[in-house]
Amino acid sequence: MKVLEIASPAQEKEFIEMAVRLYKNEENWIRPLDKDIEGIFHPETNKLFRQGGKAKRWLLINDKEETIGRVAAFLHPKWKEKQPTGGMGFFECIQDQKAAFLLFDTAKTWLQEQGMEAMDGPVNFGERDKWWGLLVEGFSPPNYNMPWNFPYYQDFFEAYGFEIYFKQFTYMRPVKGVGFDEKMIERANKILGNTDYVFRHMKKSELSDKAPQYFMEVYNKAWARHMGKSLTLKETQLIFKQLKPIVDPRLVYFGFHKGEPISFFINIPEINQIFKYVNGKLDWTGKIKFLWHKFFHPPNKMLGLVFGVIPDFQGKGVESAMIMAYNEQFARRESFSYKTIEMNWIGDFNPKMMRVCEQLNAEIYKTHHTYRYLFDRTKPFERHKVFE
Repeated sequence: MKVLEIASPAQEKEFIEMAVRLYKNEENWIRPLDKDIEGIFHPETNKLFRQGGKAKRWLLINDKEETIGRVAAFLHPKWKEKQPTGGMGFFECIQDQKAAFLLFDTAKTWLQEQGMEAMDGPVNFGERDKWWGLLVEGFSPPNYNMPWNFPYYQDFFEAYGFEIYFKQFTYMRPVKGVGFDEKMIERANKILGNTDYVFRHMKKSELSDKAPQYFMEVYNKAWARHMGKSLTLKETQLIFKQLKPIVDPRLVYFGFHKGEPISFFINIPEINQIFKYVNGKLDWTGKIKFLWHKFFHPPNKMLGLVFGVIPDFQGKGVESAMIMAYNEQFARRESFSYKTIEMNWIGDFNPKMMRVCEQLNAEIYKTHHTYRYLFDRTKPFERHKVFE
């Protein structure tokens, strides 16, 4: 076996195509859009390079000159950990532990050369909401930008010495036919009876101007301290611009107190239910297929992207009121076409969000692991800090 660093367009293409061949008989695997994967590794489409980030990719070739594995490693310029920590991801491999370990060794060696003392994986060279974690439970088709992998990958990671840094849960709940926790209803009614509070969806005309402003204000108060990064208005405008082709205004919901935004949840139609028909390509043929299925076979599942309440209003029932108001306005009505909602990326370090999901009578549907490997095997391992 030999490891080749990717250095040509042909090898870049092979990085994508080897996964297509590897999963060709797996009915639950959905091919990611080629541009979504390839764009991660180019400065023109990934700003982390311009901020000082680095990334390398490798292919693993057997004695027959066949590609049997791949891996990437990267330095994220904004990671702040106890020890210098890099990332590895986009790992794929045949069922061969020796091959898998060679790929892990390759990522480890490069990261050590960059001065790192640990590696997290499998993770993304980008935000946590994409291509993050190893699927270990719930091998149904993946949601958009979520990884799907063979079950035997878990054995590779844990036999090598990776340890669980945190777990990510995907919760699922039918939109209709399931009630709510009684205490949640009680808390919600207290807020809903107060005319200082208003909960509503964004109008289509608001998605490009008011929604980015509201989102920025709430996110920076509710999430920035946990994620280590605030969002600018320019960044939130870009987020909503990127969502525009698929967004349903009814799924973008905000809470206000005396006219000021205090909470939100952002859902989108689960578009992998459409992208599975385009075979990774959004060329003109792929776009026609996308529009055809979007119109005639629209998604019946919505995907929860992000949920937040600013600290001053946490624990007062605002999250409960927002959910109950949404249920009354949209979800319980027969005309509402979505059948299920999945709430992606609930970390086990976030017990507040786990409780919200449980109060919705949602159940854990999938589990991903984010692993960490300390290069100094004598150092004590610590899991991700729990959010207070």
